[in-house]
Amino acid sequence: MWSNNPQKEFEKLLKIVEKNQAITGNLNKKEALDDLEMLRLAYDYAFEAHHHQTRASGEPYIIHPLATAQKLAETKLDITTIIAGLLHDVPEDTDRTLEDIEKNFDPEVAKLVGGITKLGRLKYRGMERYAENLRKMFVAMSEDIRVIFIKFADRLHNLKTLDALLPEKRLRIAKETLEIYAPIADRLSMGSIKGELEDLAFKYVYPEDYKWINKILPKEYRIKEKYLKKIKEEVIKKLSQSEIKPKELSLQGRTKHLYSLYKKLLRPEINRDLSKVYDLIALRLIVPTISDCYGVLGILHSMYRPMPGRIKDYIANPKPNGYQSLHTTVFTDDGEIVEFQIRTQEMHEAAEYGIAAHWNYKETGGQLNSQNLKWINELLEWQKQIKDNNQFLQTIKFDIFQNRIFVFTPKGDVIDLPEGATPIDFAYHVHSNLGDKCTGAKVNNQLVNLSYQLKSGDIVEIIIDKNRKAPNPDWLEIAKTSVAKSKIRAALNRYKNNSNFLKILKP
Repeated sequence: MWSNNPQKEFEKLLKIVEKNQAITGNLNKKEALDDLEMLRLAYDYAFEAHHHQTRASGEPYIIHPLATAQKLAETKLDITTIIAGLLHDVPEDTDRTLEDIEKNFDPEVAKLVGGITKLGRLKYRGMERYAENLRKMFVAMSEDIRVIFIKFADRLHNLKTLDALLPEKRLRIAKETLEIYAPIADRLSMGSIKGELEDLAFKYVYPEDYKWINKILPKEYRIKEKYLKKIKEEVIKKLSQSEIKPKELSLQGRTKHLYSLYKKLLRPEINRDLSKVYDLIALRLIVPTISDCYGVLGILHSMYRPMPGRIKDYIANPKPNGYQSLHTTVFTDDGEIVEFQIRTQEMHEAAEYGIAAHWNYKETGGQLNSQNLKWINELLEWQKQIKDNNQFLQTIKFDIFQNRIFVFTPKGDVIDLPEGATPIDFAYHVHSNLGDKCTGAKVNNQLVNLSYQLKSGDIVEIIIDKNRKAPNPDWLEIAKTSVAKSKIRAALNRYKNNSNFLKILKP
C-alpha cells in the first residue's frame, strides 16, 4: 500500500535493492554500499528538483518517480536503471536539464533519462497517427533496451492514478497502453508486466465489460480456490514422500489476469462461458532443478488422470521467446479439471520478467546482443527502407501488434511468426537462402499454396530448387512480415540489372 510519505517510500526502495544485492551476491561490500549511496544521492536530487510539485491526485510529485524506481527494483534491474527511473521526469518537468544530470551522475544514467524524455513528447491519438513515435521507440530500444523497461514502470504507476485525470485523458492513456505498450511487453516475454498493464487499462477502455467480468468472477474464484486448496494439500503430502523435499519447493496458485481472461472468454468456442476456461486458476510448482520438473510431472500423473492433448513440454521445446515450463491439465478424483505449471525458479523469473530477468548490464551496457531481441534489429533495418509512415505502420501492426503463432520445422525447431503469416514468411525466417530457392511448401505433410495462412502447431516443410537464384516479385504481395519482404527486395535488387533476370527467376 502506497503512502504519501516520500521518505517512507524511499526506505522501501532501499530495502528492495538491499534484498536484491543479498540474493545475487555479485557485488562486494564496497560496491554494494557505493550503489546504495548513489541511490540516496539520486533521491535527494530528484526530491529537490520536484520539491514544490504535486500530481493531479494531490500527492507529492516525487511519489511517482519513487514508484517507478520501486517497480524497476522489484524486477531486479541494475542500479543504473533504477537511478534513471528516479530521475526520468526531471528534464521534462523541472528546470534541471539532461546536461545537469550528466554532470551529477553517470553518463549512462543521462542517456537512459534522455531516451525516456524523447518518448514522452507525443500524445497518443490512435494507432494511425503514431508511426513517428513508434519509430523513435524502436530506435531507443535498440540503443538501450532498458529505456522501455523504465517506460513500463512509469506507465504502471500512471495507470494506478488515472482516476485523478479527466475522462478523455484517462481513455487516451489506457488505449495507448493496450494497443502499444502491452503488446511490446508481450514481445519481450515480460508476462507479468504485460498482464499488469492490460488489467490496469481494461476498466477505462472497456468499462461495461470490466463490470461484467467482475460480477461473474468472484463466486467462481471462491469455488475454485476452495477446491484447489484441497488439491494443493494432496500434492504437498505426496511430494513430501518423494526425493523432492518440500522445503525446496514452492507451490503457488495462479489467478488468470483479468484482461487475458476477458479475451479468452470472447473466443467463439468459449462464448463467454466461464466453465469452459480450465486455467482460470492453476497451480504453479517452482522446483530446484529441471530433473525435479519431470519428476513432479510423473508424480502428478500417478495421482490424477492427464487430459489428452494438454501436456506441453516447453522445457525440451522452449517457445521462441525463451519461455520454459511444463504444463499439464488433469482430471482429479472428483472429476474436476486442474492445470499445473512446473518450472524452476530461473524459468519462473524469465516467464515473469522476460529479457529483464537475465539481461547482463555489467557486460552489455543494454545493447541488443540477445537472440530474443533479434526482431528489433530486423525492424530497424526494415524501417530504414520504408520512408512512408502509413506503410511502416501497416508493417508494425502485423509484425508487432498481431497475435503470435508457433510453427515447427520438420526437425522440430520452433519458429515464432505473427498470425496470418505464410510459408514464404516461414522460409525467410529460417534462412534467406531457403526463401530465395523456395518453389513450394508442405504443411503437415500436405502440399499447400504459398499464400496459405499458417496456424499454431503446423509442421512446415519448404520445397526448394537448388538452381533457383532469386524469389518471385509476386511474393511481395504474399509475404506478410517485414523480415520476408525485406529479404525478397534485397534478393531482387541484386539481380534487377541482370539481362538474364527472367532465367534467374525461373530456371
